[in-house]
Amino acid sequence: MSLKIAAEIYPKSASEIVEEPCLVVREYDEDRHKVAVEKLESLCEVGQSGKPSLVTDLMGDPICRIRHFQWHVMLVAEYGEDGEVVGVIRGCVKTVTRGNSVYVKLAYVLGLRVSPRHRRFGIGTKLVQHLEEWCKQKGAKYAYMATDCTNEPSVNLFTKKCGYSKFRTLTILVQPVHAHYKPISSSIAVLRLPPRLAGSMYNHMFSNSEFYPEDIDLILSNKLNLGTFMAIPKKYMSKCDLKRGILPPSFAMLSVWNTKDVFKLQVKGVSPLAHACCVGTRLLDEWMPWLRLPSFPDVFRPFGVYFVYGLHMEGKCGTQLMKFLCGFVHNMARDDGGCGAIVAELGQRDPVRDAVPHWRKLSWAEDMWCIKNLEDTKQNIPEKSDWYASRSSSPVIFVDPRDF
Repeated sequence: MSLKIAAEIYPKSASEIVEEPCLVVREYDEDRHKVAVEKLESLCEVGQSGKPSLVTDLMGDPICRIRHFQWHVMLVAEYGEDGEVVGVIRGCVKTVTRGNSVYVKLAYVLGLRVSPRHRRFGIGTKLVQHLEEWCKQKGAKYAYMATDCTNEPSVNLFTKKCGYSKFRTLTILVQPVHAHYKPISSSIAVLRLPPRLAGSMYNHMFSNSEFYPEDIDLILSNKLNLGTFMAIPKKYMSKCDLKRGILPPSFAMLSVWNTKDVFKLQVKGVSPLAHACCVGTRLLDEWMPWLRLPSFPDVFRPFGVYFVYGLHMEGKCGTQLMKFLCGFVHNMARDDGGCGAIVAELGQRDPVRDAVPHWRKLSWAEDMWCIKNLEDTKQNIPEKSDWYASRSSSPVIFVDPRDF
């Protein structure tokens, strides 16, 4: 798959036109592109000069974030006679619900990077167009992407140049992992559910939600999935039979995805004073864990993240049970060296949102999801039957852990 475009640049004298070398878009080849892609990723680190930045280490696997999808691809843009890699984009295709138990084939666009020296030449737009063509060949009817609402260049590229529409807004909740353990009430039982049982329960709980993946069984049986857990009051243990579908009056449920075996994060550019304060809180928490100080983890070295998904609660004790269950996951991460944070992403109207412990300063209030109908690219006029023209039938949006 390739595309050649001739661009024109104007010298200072504007007296002559110089034809730039061609741009070629092709599928990623590990032997040919790996080193160049890793170099490009380092040039596109999140953050501004002189300010703290969040760096992602893909641990030598540029396609790690899409590898666990059945249909996935990574495209690179090569520039000039030497084939310099100046842009990359990743994508995958999956089948998900659009609400009311209706399934649709959907493409997810992620990981768009363009070299700082080669921006504003339309390279990002060309990469998106090529990826969309690949997705349509796989049967995708819609494509979506996610970005921080404050990332104006990304929002403008997709909404103004690529025909995407602002669709849903979610919240990313971040809970740091402390040195102390979270207390778990002795009246609460935490059960680990077998993948098949968990999948059956999720199919029932999230059938009317949006973005619920058809291949949930593959997710729950993946080696990165650390388990599905349910918290219930011990007094209800005798009143439920999960295998027969008899649920307790109150319970909370979630699954845990281990992203630290896929990629690691690191914070750079923090002032010496801020660094010393963070280290100080950690030392106090380690020395006096009984005080349960809200310490800051060591994010100045590469650290991993636990992503929790499939969060669901029911009953009058549901909120309290969800908080205890999140504490249980925190303690799992506390015992797992190298895990610095627990992350959840939820719709802004999801009732579970208020029950999930998090630090507001570390969280993202608005993670914007934009969508496009790939079958209506010429006029791009939404019809009433179109997904992105209709109101959500449920406040719940299921976030696939493979998307994170």
